[in-house]
Amino acid sequence: MLVENRMNFKRSTTSMAITLMALSLISMTSIQQDAFAQSQGMMITATADKGSDTITVTGKTVSSLTDITFRVTSPSGNNVVAVDQISPDDEGNFVKEFKIGSTWTENGLYEITAMQGVGKNSLYTLNVLVGVANGLTERTSVSESNLESGIFLQNTNNAATDVGIMLDAIIVENGSTMFEVTGKTDRVSQDITLKVTAPNGNVVKVAQISPMLDGEFTATITVGGSLWKQDGSYTVSVRQFDDPKYTASTEVEIKDGVVVPEFGTIAAMILAVAIISIIAVSAKSRLSIMPRY
Repeated sequence: MLVENRMNFKRSTTSMAITLMALSLISMTSIQQDAFAQSQGMMITATADKGSDTITVTGKTVSSLTDITFRVTSPSGNNVVAVDQISPDDEGNFVKEFKIGSTWTENGLYEITAMQGVGKNSLYTLNVLVGVANGLTERTSVSESNLESGIFLQNTNNAATDVGIMLDAIIVENGSTMFEVTGKTDRVSQDITLKVTAPNGNVVKVAQISPMLDGEFTATITVGGSLWKQDGSYTVSVRQFDDPKYTASTEVEIKDGVVVPEFGTIAAMILAVAIISIIAVSAKSRLSIMPRY
């Protein structure tokens, strides 16, 4: 009898242990599912070089099992110029390139829409704007995200992290009394301070520029007057924040109160070499036709 009671006790203890283990596994599974359910969202980043015909869209989503549909709409909103559908990889990453074609006839901001899922089953929908003029892109790096904070590490392609402010090459004309600078920033809510410094260190121009919605900015600067008398390289700098990523500069040559064209020195050297060559050829020709006695 005693042996039978011991066996019943062991069976009861074993059953209880198995039951507790099962409950533990169910609880752990529920916790994991709840944690996964809290992870949601998608992000996209559109990048393009100035004067390019290609727009690259990269992104990440927490749902790797659902395809992503892209639609590109013209600035007027009347024309859909591109449509495509891709599948993210196992980690939720995806990349899509758009080539500017014959249907991209309008100038302005094209809207790229990325939608995961269709209709009532749609999970996420994000939109970014890319500037296109005369069939070529403006310099672009813009992101949109609805990812929950802390779910993913910050995207290394994020414009605010890697781009900051850029200053394009100066447009100069031979003998002109003005020049133009253009640039791009990823922060459109803050004005940009422009400063022009003479070769001797004097500040000859200060201005405030408001970037457009796509981050592009332009400034036309007139030269001449008592502040522009010194010949040499004038430094044009722009600053939007104290962060070095939001500071850029370039130089323009000023001589006799007018803008020196780009490659002016090289052009002068080529002209000098050409003149010397002509003189040498002419001298040789004269020697060859002189009569010999």
